[in-house]
Amino acid sequence: MSEAIKGNILTPAGWIHGAISFGDRVTDIDGAPANPGVNGDDYILPGFIDLHVHGGGGRDVMEGGDAPHVIAAMHARHGTTSLLATTMTAPPEDIVAALKAIGAAAGARRPGAARILGVHLEGPYINAGKLGAQPPYARAANLAEVEQLGSYAPLRLITVAPEIDGHLALVRELADAGIRVQIGHTTGSYDDGVAALAHGAAGFTHLFNAMNPLHHREPGMVGAALAHAQYAEIIPDLLHVHPGAIKVALRAIPQLYCVTDSTAATGMPDGEYMLGRQQVHKCMGGVRLSDGTLAGSTLTMDQALRNLVGAIGLDLADASRRVSTNAADYLGETERGRLAPGCYADIVVLDRDLNIKAVYIEGEACDLTDA
Repeated sequence: MSEAIKGNILTPAGWIHGAISFGDRVTDIDGAPANPGVNGDDYILPGFIDLHVHGGGGRDVMEGGDAPHVIAAMHARHGTTSLLATTMTAPPEDIVAALKAIGAAAGARRPGAARILGVHLEGPYINAGKLGAQPPYARAANLAEVEQLGSYAPLRLITVAPEIDGHLALVRELADAGIRVQIGHTTGSYDDGVAALAHGAAGFTHLFNAMNPLHHREPGMVGAALAHAQYAEIIPDLLHVHPGAIKVALRAIPQLYCVTDSTAATGMPDGEYMLGRQQVHKCMGGVRLSDGTLAGSTLTMDQALRNLVGAIGLDLADASRRVSTNAADYLGETERGRLAPGCYADIVVLDRDLNIKAVYIEGEACDLTDA
């Protein structure tokens, strides 16, 4: 069944004032080029794509069971139409259980839930010296183990600390296998970062966080990213990264894209929640361990968009690319993250204050009320 909605439509060629028609995919966009600032109609944008989601709605990816479905539904209500369920550093049996649940959810999307495109394996192949809020189960990787994990769920993205013995060779093997590898939770130097990129690493996990900072005589991993990266993810909750540092990254990294790094506390009242095997506390808009370490976020992608426009000063079209198109391009998802005939009808409708009015996932309208 075909549907059509009208407004200011952001297409790959720019803004069109008119109507977009769709079933599960976009069938037609009819209208004329326009400046959306001169009329009062809604904004129609590509659905948001979040490549770093630990939880939401009180549930954590590492729980297994139906947690991925609940998390995907919560984020859909905030405009996220597809995502990567993201694991934590944990004992092997916990990771396997989580991947089995993610694999099942990825193969059977429920109505009103974001499409789970696969897994971002953030742990356990990170450096124990830069755990951040990750539990202390970091270990070195090997290809056989990664291949076994990939039998439970599609591994689309893996975070690796490249300075660990054997990891540079693994980066090349994973990249050759079509898995995106990004650098994160690392004590590595600038040179380690450059070497990892040369071996096939493609991005950086939550840029600035859990990596050695930039210094003019010791540029660190952040320096490697700013000098050489085409892609990197960043958390624009205005707690993890100062707005000024976000602006630096926007100037340096052409296809910087935004993630939430959201936790079970997202969309929930202040209190205690689980992040993998760690207990975290939500208070005053942030999530922290008992020692005060930031432990993921409560960010949603609609708020990320508003932060990019309001606090960072991006125009809406650029902000939209940072929460959608760039992430799709990074994963090679050419039929998502853009509104064009033949692409999936993943659509977000926003009012003039950038609040969500409607969300469509593969053409299906989402119920925006809390379940």
